[in-house]
Amino acid sequence: MPPSPDTLAIVHVLRAPLGGLFRHVLDVAEGQSARGHRVGIVADSTTGGDMGTMLLDRIRPMLALGVTRFPMPRQIGFGDAVSIRRVAAVLRAQPLDVVHGHGSKGGAYGRLAAPRSAITVYTPHGGSLHFRRTSPAGLIYDTIEWALARRTDLFLFESEYARTMFRNRIDPGLALIRVARNGLTTRDFDPVTVRPDATDLLFIGELRTIKGVDLLLDALADLREAGLPLTATIVGDGPDREALKSQAAQLGLGGAVRFLAPMPAREAFGLGRIAVVPSRAESLPYIVLELAAAGLPMIVTNVGGIAEIFGPQADRLIASGDRAALGRAVASAVNDPQTMMTAASVLRERVRREFSAERMVHDGLAAYREAIAIRNSSSVA
Repeated sequence: MPPSPDTLAIVHVLRAPLGGLFRHVLDVAEGQSARGHRVGIVADSTTGGDMGTMLLDRIRPMLALGVTRFPMPRQIGFGDAVSIRRVAAVLRAQPLDVVHGHGSKGGAYGRLAAPRSAITVYTPHGGSLHFRRTSPAGLIYDTIEWALARRTDLFLFESEYARTMFRNRIDPGLALIRVARNGLTTRDFDPVTVRPDATDLLFIGELRTIKGVDLLLDALADLREAGLPLTATIVGDGPDREALKSQAAQLGLGGAVRFLAPMPAREAFGLGRIAVVPSRAESLPYIVLELAAAGLPMIVTNVGGIAEIFGPQADRLIASGDRAALGRAVASAVNDPQTMMTAASVLRERVRREFSAERMVHDGLAAYREAIAIRNSSSVA
């Protein structure tokens, strides 16, 4: 049976199938497919591990355009030319309406490899925006973003913060700019049971400097030295895993901190009583939304679009990069669990009202159609 005239052929391009960006792509792809659109995913084959493979295998039967994976280098280099050619071969194998690139690498590949018949869409998910614009890396990425902006039909941001940051740094030219905020499904609000072996604190995420796990370890050591013998569970993987384990050992936290491999977020939620998100930079992180939906008390830094999630409770957020402030927040939370539980309950209901996957998918599709209409009107003119 031929597709309906209202059906869009959409391919999402990303590099690493892990973290919040990956969660976003999976939810959007599933929602678009459920609405009858023909959807595919192109991703790196060298990252994501067993969990990434499992999640892609789970969604594969829903995707009319399938899942394609091959190596995509993390750093900019000669290997990108090979990857772009391979992405182009996938995108040009059949007629497409939308090529949607996610993250700086997926966004570059998607826009450089897209067939001219498809609109190009880019969602940075933080990405290049995390680099200071005055740093060498920031200057390189800003130059690339500026050049690729001319090949973009639609910038679709997941937060107002990301939209503002991007417009302040990059001239998007004549591209359409819209926001479709990250959202959750009803299953994200199922209750979570804290396990008997739960530690006092819990971190879930990628183990790299930008996530601030080193600050959490420092603050934990300070609190234990001050007579508060807290424990922590750190769930995740990343380039700084071994360095962080070494730091924990040097701080004398060997028996107080356990490092666990990546696992589904909701499975990890029962491993700690208070979640800590000590990031130095973020956009609109899924882990904060997911923790809020689960009703888990949390301590979070005031970076990126996180204040958009907390709304009236944004004054509870703490300064990033401040070891002492993090320690004070942890001590206060441990000593006043009732206030933390009340705040968590209020935040849970706000997230339920304001951040739904249904709205995210609807707003994204509406933006696609707006960009397609603009492209078609320009062609007629």
